[in-house]
Amino acid sequence: MRLAFSTLAFPQTPLATALSLGRSWGYDGVELRLIDGELIDPSMPATAAATVRRAAAGAGLPVVAVDSSIRLTGEDPGPDLRRFLQLASDWESPLVRVFGGTLSAEPGPRQAQLAAAAGVLEASIPVAQRLGVRIAVETHDAFSASSVVAELLALVESPWIGAVWDSHHPHRMGERPAEVYTNLAGRILLAQVKDARQAPGRADGWQLVPLGEGEVPVREMLQQIGRAHV
Repeated sequence: MRLAFSTLAFPQTPLATALSLGRSWGYDGVELRLIDGELIDPSMPATAAATVRRAAAGAGLPVVAVDSSIRLTGEDPGPDLRRFLQLASDWESPLVRVFGGTLSAEPGPRQAQLAAAAGVLEASIPVAQRLGVRIAVETHDAFSASSVVAELLALVESPWIGAVWDSHHPHRMGERPAEVYTNLAGRILLAQVKDARQAPGRADGWQLVPLGEGEVPVREMLQQIGRAHV
């Protein structure tokens, strides 16, 4: 396993500074979510993309994932997904992160949305395979429970499609790490570690906190992942 940090932790920091700090703190890689404080534009000019590549290479930090804001159940996500796959390839990253998006509470429309999301992933597999970049659906939004991500992945049986296990969201959906690991067995491509505690006064009911100060079972999650790499 490689221990990486996300540029999401540096919202007001130039990329070069964030990379330098991450390197000095001993990280093995970087997950790109923000670049110079901005979300990644999949249509960024080639010159800007080349600057990012040089910055990561200069810091000696491999790009472990490129985090998009794509929602698979959104309107026509395919073109942006293909652009992100190309960016990830340009940056020598093995992974593009996507969100599932929203899901209807009604069974019929919900199944149609899952099928449509699976269709987006299926259509992207030839590009992903050609570029050598996998696509991972994060446990987030309507897909916060790993059981929902597993429903989608069951529709797309491909080694090029997998999951991002975010430590917080499955926990707030009532899933224990062992359950998450079982649901996503063999399809986990990236784990994102964060801690949080319940905060009823906040809109979403949660407050992110430093590791060890919240209630998310991070240690248990890491033990599950660690056993898989023994």
